[in-house]
Amino acid sequence: MFTLAVPVKSWLAQRAELSALDAQVQAAQQRVADLSIAAQRWQDPAFVAAEARRRLHFVLPGEIGYTTLGADGRPAAESLADAAAHRTWADKIWGTLQEADNGAPEPGSLSVLTPGAKVAS
Repeated sequence: MFTLAVPVKSWLAQRAELSALDAQVQAAQQRVADLSIAAQRWQDPAFVAAEARRRLHFVLPGEIGYTTLGADGRPAAESLADAAAHRTWADKIWGTLQEADNGAPEPGSLSVLTPGAKVAS
């Protein structure tokens, strides 16, 4: 029985390694497909123009461009995107738990009013 245990163990380990490598190949193929689609999008002049307007704030002749600034002097959309990008799911859960413990909502969060509750002004 012992003579079969070692080869079977190594065979199972090799099968697990093959499965992991197959998963990596599939993930790489999906990434290549996604990048191919992105490259095709950049061939479309309308997409390039839309990205230039969004990322670089380009405007067409005769248009007036506006940028809303936040309290820190940076564009508001950029500030919101940075804040969201830097918070992990664990940070969000921890913030929610702290908010529940403290009873004070975070700035910018929605508050729920119960019927008959008095609103402080």
